[in-house]
Amino acid sequence: MLRTLAIRDFVIVDTIELEFSAGFTVFTGETGAGKSILIDALALTLGGRGDASMVREGAQKADISAEFSCNAETMTWLTDKDFANEDGQLIIRRVVDNAGRSKAYINGITANATQLRELGEFLVDIHGQHAHQSLLKSEAQRHLLDMQGGLQADTAEVGRLYKHWRNLAKQREEFEQNAKNILQERQRLEWQVGELDKLKLKKGEWDAINQEHSRLAHAASLLEAAQEAADLISESEHPLLSQVSGLLQRISKLEEFDSKLKPVIESLDSARINLQECSYALNDYLGRIELDPARLREVEARVESLHSTARRFHVEPDNLIDELQLLNTQLQQLSGASDIESLKKQEEQAQQNYLKVAKKLSVKRQQVAHDLGNAVTTAMQDLSMSGGRFAIELSACEPSATGLEQIEFMVAGHAGVQLRPLAKVASGGELARISLAISVITSCATATPTLIFDEVDSGIGGAVAEVVGRLLKRLGQDRQVLCVTHLPQVASQGNQHFEVSKTQDAGKTYSQIAALDNKQRVEEIARMLGGLEITATTRKHARELLAL
Repeated sequence: MLRTLAIRDFVIVDTIELEFSAGFTVFTGETGAGKSILIDALALTLGGRGDASMVREGAQKADISAEFSCNAETMTWLTDKDFANEDGQLIIRRVVDNAGRSKAYINGITANATQLRELGEFLVDIHGQHAHQSLLKSEAQRHLLDMQGGLQADTAEVGRLYKHWRNLAKQREEFEQNAKNILQERQRLEWQVGELDKLKLKKGEWDAINQEHSRLAHAASLLEAAQEAADLISESEHPLLSQVSGLLQRISKLEEFDSKLKPVIESLDSARINLQECSYALNDYLGRIELDPARLREVEARVESLHSTARRFHVEPDNLIDELQLLNTQLQQLSGASDIESLKKQEEQAQQNYLKVAKKLSVKRQQVAHDLGNAVTTAMQDLSMSGGRFAIELSACEPSATGLEQIEFMVAGHAGVQLRPLAKVASGGELARISLAISVITSCATATPTLIFDEVDSGIGGAVAEVVGRLLKRLGQDRQVLCVTHLPQVASQGNQHFEVSKTQDAGKTYSQIAALDNKQRVEEIARMLGGLEITATTRKHARELLAL
């Protein structure tokens, strides 16, 4: 569960620190106030792409931290990846500077974006405001069905077996067309593999040995420059560190006469600290670097060997090990294809293995499609689509990496109407409602503790909006639900309510967020009901919604 979120200098946010509770939390505010910025900030923390445009204008960097409570699955991941700490906390931090450079930390330990995304799958599931548009795509429909049934591993296995089968089929076809050249090709591959085996290649060796060569080749210059820098900073007759310290002492005595010197004093103190740290680092560096002509000759010989081999194979030196793996794979395939009959048997066996697993996947998909279709149909009745139906049609197709069927979402918006493809019959409002129903139902099947809905209720209103609010609140009884909404009927259902507002100061725009008490919630719900002019009637209506 998300416990706290701290945002600094992100887009139009100056400083915000929020504490979250379990249940259903809503975010409301005027259009353009920055409601979705919170979701964007959290998405960035969980491995989203960061760039300089995310840093507030005039700031040096955007800094976002999120604290989560951990379940067993999350703790296992943290332990396996060496990110766990003794108190069981989970704090994720992401920093993006105004040059677009990004840094990430998990419990204070440096991490990469891939690790953040992997961890984020255990923590948060975000349903964006345009999610319903992706439902019109066949690939998205298949992915959602497989996710609902927990069939991702089955689909991956089908894809692997299909690829293996088709590779053998292609190899058999090529063998039939080029039987006379097979022996010659195998001999060529054996020679190439032998040449590369002699090098005893290691993963990442090219980068490592180039770095070592550069360091050894420039050791004298490095020593000279490092010693010169160390002397200039702290060892010379008039070292920079002493000069800065003396200047800091003199200026500090003058602060009592003019407080405007405080920024200068802070900058000088920062410079003094940085110079001291630089001095320590240089002395440590000088203690470790050394001249080694013999090792330099060894490294130069290895670099030349790798480089000349790479030229012969027409690849970059750091791709030699990948080239060896590719050649070995090709050689093994040719070695196994000693005759056409043997190859045909391998292909037939691979096809049977694929069909066996793919048919099992088809059966599982049929059951998941039936259950999900019934669940969404039931939800449609509560969303002012009385008599409407939703079904998932699985039609046979040619074998592919995704299985033996095409998957298409079908809908009938009213009673007595034939089911037709979702992309062809659903209006904007119907599509939004069906998308929301699917999002809520599929979220129930996942173990993700925090669900976020970013304006997924757009395109609906009235009594339907009240039903949507109830659905989200019911979902919040089992897990944490955060929802950005513009509907008072949804906002009134929240257990926790934040208002997002926008202010201007010195010509700059800032987004602010405040937790609302009961009285403030009445005013906010009334604003959402009646716009800028809040009357006694709208306040009364707001109190009625909150009472419900």
